[in-house]
Amino acid sequence: MTDTDTAPALDRAALDARITFHDDLQIMEVDFSEVHFPDSATVNAFYDRLEARIAATGEEKWFFLVNLNGTRIDPAAWTAYSRRGRALNLAHSMGSVRFDASEETKRQILRAANTEAFDPNLFSDRDAAIARIAEMPCTRRARVTHDPTYTTADFVRRIRFDPETVIMDVDFSHFTFHHSRDVNDFYDHIEERIRATDRRWFFLVNLNGCEILPAAWVQYAHRGKRLNEAASLGSARYAAGAETEEDIRLRAESQGFRPNIRNTRTEALALIEEMRAELTGN
Repeated sequence: MTDTDTAPALDRAALDARITFHDDLQIMEVDFSEVHFPDSATVNAFYDRLEARIAATGEEKWFFLVNLNGTRIDPAAWTAYSRRGRALNLAHSMGSVRFDASEETKRQILRAANTEAFDPNLFSDRDAAIARIAEMPCTRRARVTHDPTYTTADFVRRIRFDPETVIMDVDFSHFTFHHSRDVNDFYDHIEERIRATDRRWFFLVNLNGCEILPAAWVQYAHRGKRLNEAASLGSARYAAGAETEEDIRLRAESQGFRPNIRNTRTEALALIEEMRAELTGN
């Protein structure tokens, strides 16, 4: 099997070695050199780590400097690469500059730039790319402490427990997670309510009209995964909009969970019964 058929997996240490923060220049340098993205799972693993590393810095905004020397992005990976890159830029970039791309990768990026209306900022070498960043305005603000968007009363009515079916009903419908504070406030409330019951539950999650903005996604994924590991017998989601559903499916590939998204509440409840049968062996 040739390297065009599969790509070697990058573990966390290998990913971290490709991500460097230059604090004095306010630059996050990402080394995609000789990386082959054969599928969306590989893309998602890399971007999950980028998000986590940015979050660990405590700074929301960085200039992005991306080495594309020898990078290959297969057609099966391009949608995820474009989508995750766009979300990361919207949430955390003060400007992105790319250098040393192959002709094929350059054409892909230029096509995306024309479609999605962004400046590709492609340069032949690293020095020219850094010089371009030096011309860009810094949009960093003092460390942001988000004010609460919601009150406890906004959360209370959205959580219901049915002891007979062992289902926790979570209503995220028409709710917007603007940033990490919104995520933490809501999930703190959910965890407190679950602790009071002293048991695990099936999670039934209504995502109708729910919006998870780019600045909230890292924390939403982190808190959701932690809650599921600690307190869930199984989770089913329903009525997610196209954007939210696609984001959940992409992240599920790299984070080791089943998205379990259904169109309707009835279908989601049927899925929970399937999970219950698996647990009980019936």
